[in-house]
Amino acid sequence: MPSSPPDLVLLAQSIKDWGRELGFQQVGIAGLDLREHEAHLQRWLDAGYQGEMDYMAAHGTKRSRPDELVPGTLRVVSLRMDYLPGDTRMSQRLAEAQSAYVSRYALGRDYHKLIRKRLQQLAERIQTVIGPFGHRAFVDSAPVLEKAIAEQAGLGWIGKNTLVLNRKAGSWFFLGELFVDLPLPVDAPHASEHCGRCSACLEICPTGAFVGPYVLDARRCISYLTIELKGAIPEDLRGLIGNRVFGCDDCQIVCPWNRFARPTEQADFQPRHGLDNAELAELFRWSEEEFLSRTEGSPLRRAGYERWLRNLAVGLGNAPSTIAVIEALQARRDYPSELVREHVSWALQRHGQA
Repeated sequence: MPSSPPDLVLLAQSIKDWGRELGFQQVGIAGLDLREHEAHLQRWLDAGYQGEMDYMAAHGTKRSRPDELVPGTLRVVSLRMDYLPGDTRMSQRLAEAQSAYVSRYALGRDYHKLIRKRLQQLAERIQTVIGPFGHRAFVDSAPVLEKAIAEQAGLGWIGKNTLVLNRKAGSWFFLGELFVDLPLPVDAPHASEHCGRCSACLEICPTGAFVGPYVLDARRCISYLTIELKGAIPEDLRGLIGNRVFGCDDCQIVCPWNRFARPTEQADFQPRHGLDNAELAELFRWSEEEFLSRTEGSPLRRAGYERWLRNLAVGLGNAPSTIAVIEALQARRDYPSELVREHVSWALQRHGQA
């Protein structure tokens, strides 16, 4: 084991090199001062924009103060990994109303496990050089202001669509964090944003979820409605959801910076089970056993089978009135779940089949 203190400048550079070797496209190191973002979060919570996501307010200041979440933390290593499959045809799929649109991040393997494993490998690499040190790895799994940390670490800026944008990579990437008790030199935060006068993301949102630049009302966001919301989707929003059955990518699709996005090099993020080319009626016919089998290791499991059917019923209600669509809905008219039945009834009414 090392007997002398590590050269922190050299170690910081090594951490970045090791991170890239592990498949991350960019690595930065942030300090712990997130006061500006803490205030923004509190205003957002006070407005009630979190909807049913009570966990957003459940941990007090631990979310914005890393050293309260993990005592002893001195720095946060922030890393990003590209996830966009090469052949996405996103706009085409959205225009095909009988097709099911699944957010691109959810087409492949669940990113949590893959990235957490890579973060642990990075921590082990550090430990082989400097010996035991305090650390915790997080991947969208704890009260962490990951986007604020990424901005502080120089990975990009938080754009008007509330996502982290990078001038060379757009926004199609996952974030992960390694909290460490090492006084590493920090990277310069991304001091300015580069959205300029562009408002494409705000204008494209199907449900008008943006209150204004940098402020999202999650209660109207399709990602929230199809993933986080446990009950019925508000009727006034169902027709606006279109064929989006798990998440929404519209504000990324139109972002000019995403013309610089590069296809992922991770095979695990490639589409599985034809989910990038599936029909709504086809997915609606899946039994629960098929759903569990075909979504094993997938982010789609987060919704669960009942809400998966709820979302598909909405999509079918917005689809053309074909025989396949109407027959699929009628087959679920008496489904045991009241939540599913109500959405099926709504969809049938849309097709004049009350």
